[in-house]
Amino acid sequence: MLWKLLVRYLQPQRRLLIAVVVFQLAQSVASLYLPTLNADIIDLGVATGDTGYILRVGSLMLFITLLQIACAVTAVYFGAKAAMGMGRDLRGAIFTRVGGFSEQEVTRFGPASLITRSTNDVQQVQQLVLMSATLMVAAPMLSIGGVVMAVRQDAQLSWLIAVSVPALLLGVGLIVSRMVPLFRLMQLRIDAVNRVLREQLAGIRVVRAFVREDLETGRFAGANADVTDTALRAGRLMALAFPVVMLVLNVSSVAVIWFGSFRIEDGSMQVGTLVAFLSYLLQILMSVMMATFMAVMIPRAAVSADRIGEVLETESSVRPPAHPVHFTDDASRSTARGELEMRDVGFAYPGAERPVLSGVSFTAAAGRTTAVIGSTGSGKTTLVNLMPRLFDATSGAVLMGGVDVRELHPDLLWGHIGLVPQRPYLFSGTVRSNLLYGKPDATEEELWHALATAQAEDFVREMEGGLDAPVSQGGTNVSGGQRQRLAIARALVKRPELYIFDDSFSSLDTATDARLRQALRRDTAGATLVIIAQRVSSIVDADQILVLDGGRIVGRGTHRELLETSETYREIVSSQLAAEEAA
Repeated sequence: MLWKLLVRYLQPQRRLLIAVVVFQLAQSVASLYLPTLNADIIDLGVATGDTGYILRVGSLMLFITLLQIACAVTAVYFGAKAAMGMGRDLRGAIFTRVGGFSEQEVTRFGPASLITRSTNDVQQVQQLVLMSATLMVAAPMLSIGGVVMAVRQDAQLSWLIAVSVPALLLGVGLIVSRMVPLFRLMQLRIDAVNRVLREQLAGIRVVRAFVREDLETGRFAGANADVTDTALRAGRLMALAFPVVMLVLNVSSVAVIWFGSFRIEDGSMQVGTLVAFLSYLLQILMSVMMATFMAVMIPRAAVSADRIGEVLETESSVRPPAHPVHFTDDASRSTARGELEMRDVGFAYPGAERPVLSGVSFTAAAGRTTAVIGSTGSGKTTLVNLMPRLFDATSGAVLMGGVDVRELHPDLLWGHIGLVPQRPYLFSGTVRSNLLYGKPDATEEELWHALATAQAEDFVREMEGGLDAPVSQGGTNVSGGQRQRLAIARALVKRPELYIFDDSFSSLDTATDARLRQALRRDTAGATLVIIAQRVSSIVDADQILVLDGGRIVGRGTHRELLETSETYREIVSSQLAAEEAA
């Protein structure tokens, strides 16, 4: 998977990579030429006392060194640019893929893991590319070139290269093979830390309300300790690699000097040649050491690449149709676009023993209000998720405007739906930016009209800045009721054909709830309204009330009709009346 990702996402950076290879080749040639010049200075300049020769060749060495530095810096610049470009494209691809996931895929991976894969895992692959451009490209050039130049200096000492290089590879290889599983475990434990931290930040009020700070501190400490333990184990192995490398380097240097001294003594080798051979051997071993850096990074990057590939290769269970139908087609001209119909719909989560919904059939007509009520666990939330196709029904069909939602492109479908979720979410920015999320080109008059309908105009005018008042991430700087009303206003600005209110009035007091429903009736005339509610008072005026129990519709009608015909509905009403009287 690592190779597959590199080939695919480095393709746009191929010009930069070619430049990296060219400049690395130039600086490698310069590095390989310097020991030969140094040998000439010793043998032909120092030994003979020719100062002029020393100055001439020394000046050439200085020029080549400056050229080497320039080429190395340029290669690193282009390599960094290629790595950053690849990281940008890879993060963009993950974001796009995750943006197309249904609730099912997001739940399967988990938000914490998806965040880690988009950040830490991408960084590991990006770091590999950067180090490859600076080390891995130069390593084979220096090692191969070093062998050739060393043999040219003295072939009889070349057996030392054949001994020292395999010894270094064997020692480092044994260490790296034990690091691979630790790096895989490291990424999983980073996921765990992110998950615990995310839960604690999101549920900080619950933690404090139940005085569970000590428990949560212990949970985080445990997850943090797991990461630390794994990092220390990997770090010890990584630290062991350097002594192994230095041991081989030093032993090889001593061996070259030892055996070379005998050849100098019998006159078959000059001092400059020995120094040059030693330099080339060190270059070869340093190249192998640079490759070991990569060998250490490759396993972790490979693990990260597998995790990234898992996301990129996961197809959403909610797929756009190959040939999407449009509302302008003949099949939908005779039907109001906002009309929602469910035909014998059933839904079961993967691996579940029994379906959440079974045989659900109803029609939510345009210009009318359809309400759904039921006890906790009756399937209301699942029903809401099927309407905008956040999930696909496992049986039956969901139709909008007379067209199966699976035949509509998701963007077209969502463009005609205004959803107010059970837990309203506001984005960081301003009141205006959050309202424009529903309709980017909405006028200020439209924004204030939507706020008035949502019973939010008064408190927004009182906020410093009005429409430009700041809103923190998640809307945490406003109350729960204000957050719900702003979310309702956002949907109203959009002016869709179908409104879905998923228990969106639960945080409102009874008087505000009544005023809001009355304003909605006027402002959404002609549109289809579907209201999921827990509170009976929020739906008494609905044209049609559906009673859900155990994933099935057990009652259907108006409020008065259900009081006469549905035992389940009467139990819900009586329980709420008893609760109100007790309060």
